[in-house]
Amino acid sequence: MCTVTFIAKGSNDFILTSNRDEAIGRKTRLPEVYNENGIKMAYPKDEVAGGTWIGVSEKKRLVCLLNGAFVAHKRKSTYRLSRGVIVKELLAAKDGLKWIEDFEFTDIEPFTIIMIEWREGLKLYELVWDGSKKHLKAMNVKTHIWSSSPLYTKTMKNIREKWFSEFLNKRKTDSTSLFDFHLNKGIGNKDVDLQIDRGFLKTVSITQVTKNDNTILMKYRDLKTGNEKEIEIDIFD
Repeated sequence: MCTVTFIAKGSNDFILTSNRDEAIGRKTRLPEVYNENGIKMAYPKDEVAGGTWIGVSEKKRLVCLLNGAFVAHKRKSTYRLSRGVIVKELLAAKDGLKWIEDFEFTDIEPFTIIMIEWREGLKLYELVWDGSKKHLKAMNVKTHIWSSSPLYTKTMKNIREKWFSEFLNKRKTDSTSLFDFHLNKGIGNKDVDLQIDRGFLKTVSITQVTKNDNTILMKYRDLKTGNEKEIEIDIFD
């Protein structure tokens, strides 16, 4: 997994939307607000490892995970810690950048993390762990699209980047149109469309987080069951 888009709205607001590509039998709970060691956070929960791929916390931080680093990698049979648990730990950290600097990622499967912070203005970071080295960079707070390297070739990524660019040029970029983009965009090729279907592996859900002034809205749709849930979060302010 996954496919993620980010759009800044004004000086301190944003819309981030994530398609989760996962094995169809993996169970997930609808998003809830949790108290993790005294820190309030909201996220959909992966029932296998108890972690998540996307969440927001009272630390005025969003963390979103994509599997893989820069290129596809060969998976080991076991790792010492689930990547979804990493997301929760980063959500709870007092200082996100310091946590990334100090944390030992050895023997964790490669990943890419998108981190947004808005405690002192809107900031966007990309963290890539390639299995041996971490790569952290601050990114322009504009528009971006990411596609997970284990599932999408460079050619596929380029196609999706073109789609996103065309969408930005032609459509009103509000939360509704972005959700529709993630739900429907494609050319009928279920290996490269925004909603993929490779048999055992499909796009199983869409999660969208919209920050508007002092309110966070998390919208979640389970594509397998059709179940939807929205959480409006103002307890983190």
